[in-house]
Formats: sequence, C-alpha cells, structure tokens
Amino acid sequence: TFSKKQLSIIHTMKFVSVLAFLSTASAFLAPTATRSTLSLRSTEQADDVEAVPKYPTINGWTANPSAFCAGLPGALAPMGNFDPLGFTNDKSVEEIKRFREAEVTHGRVAMMATVGYLVGENFHPLFGGDITGPANTHLAQVEAVAPQFFFALAIFIGMAETTRALIGWVPPVQAMSENAEKGERGAFGALLRDGYYPGDIGFDPLGLKPTDAKEFAEIQTKELQNGRLAMIAVAGMCVQEQINGQTIVGTILGN
Repeated sequence: TFSKKQLSIIHTMKFVSVLAFLSTASAFLAPTATRSTLSLRSTEQADDVEAVPKYPTINGWTANPSAFCAGLPGALAPMGNFDPLGFTNDKSVEEIKRFREAEVTHGRVAMMATVGYLVGENFHPLFGGDITGPANTHLAQVEAVAPQFFFALAIFIGMAETTRALIGWVPPVQAMSENAEKGERGAFGALLRDGYYPGDIGFDPLGLKPTDAKEFAEIQTKELQNGRLAMIAVAGMCVQEQINGQTIVGTILGN
C-alpha cells in the first residue's frame, strides 16, 4: 500500500505526463494544418495565374484584351479609336485579329484596284490594245477577246489564298473545335494562329518591314489608313462609272 503522500506524488506525475503528451501531440498537429492551409492558398494563387491568358509578342505587339482593338495599331488623330457602330465591343482577341486580317487584306486589294482604274483606263497595251473605255467594262471585254485569261486568273487567286490560309489560319476542323471550347460564335471555322500577326504572310521582297516595334506600328498605321481611303475611293470610282459610263479621268476633265 501507498501512503497518502506517495499517492499524491503518483497523481501529480500522471497529470504532468498527460500534459506532456498533449503538448507533444499538438506540436505535431499544428504545423500540418498550417502547411495544408499554405498549400491550399498556393494552389488557389497558381489557378489564378493560369486562368489569365497569355498572348505572344508578335512584331512588337502583345494583345491586350482591355485595350481598343486589343492594342493593335491603326488609330490616328483626329479620328482616334473610331468604331461608332461598336463592331469590336466585347469581342475576343481572336475575333479582333480576324477583323483586322479582313481589313488589311481588303485594303491592299483596294489600293491595287485604285491604281488599276487610273492606269488601266489610260495605258492598255495588253490583248492587242483592244481593251478601252471605263474600267468597269474591262473584264467583259477581256472575256470576249481572251476567255482563257479567266482560268489563269482563277488559278492565281486560288494559289494566293491557299498560301495565305496555310500561313495564318488554323485548319478548319481544329478551328471549329477550339472556337466551340472558347464559346466563339459566328466564326464559321475561322481562327488565326496564335503566333500570326494579321496581314503578315512574310511577303516582303524589298525588305521594307521594320524590325523596331515602334516603326512597325507606324508603318502598319500608314498602310491601314491608305487602305481605308482606297476602299472608299474604289467604291466611289465604281459607282461613278456605273452612273455616267465614262472613265475616271474623263469625268474629272468633263469629257
């Protein structure tokens, strides 16, 4: 048997042992909970970082979804960010790139057409010099003189458009799948490659393309402005000749 003093000592030792055990257990448990919390926060932060889309820098341009036209060059005083009908409002970067591709391509065709109107109506050595009068009638005249020309023209246009599509566009089946995943509507299987700058198919035989980002943006703006003016000009020329049946120079001179 134990005396009262010995029993008191035994109870005290048991109590101390229990406290020591609880303290040791909490020492193991607390850091685990902290590490779990830190791990969860790190995962959430990683998810936030991965959720932000990253766009490659092409010709000095990095897409900015919050900027006008995703930050593409082309705005010029006094018009500035001119989009009165809101075509680019709430559009994705991919859709804005597609719009710019169309604008640049049509602008280039219009610039060539404008020159073609003025030159073709006053200097026409091809096809025996038989093609004369307003430019609106030239294709009909060529068809009568050399119908095989249209076959060669169709082949040339087809090759040019196929080359452009292979360089800048995602294959249609893949594009439809990616557009569906992104929720794009109205694209009809059209999607430009991520690393493709709208209009830059690599055709620069004279080496005029600047390597400096600022210079490239300036020359791109000049091309866009001239292309926009040419689209308006060639439309006016076409309508004018349909109205009075005269050449452009003849209309200007009042002949």
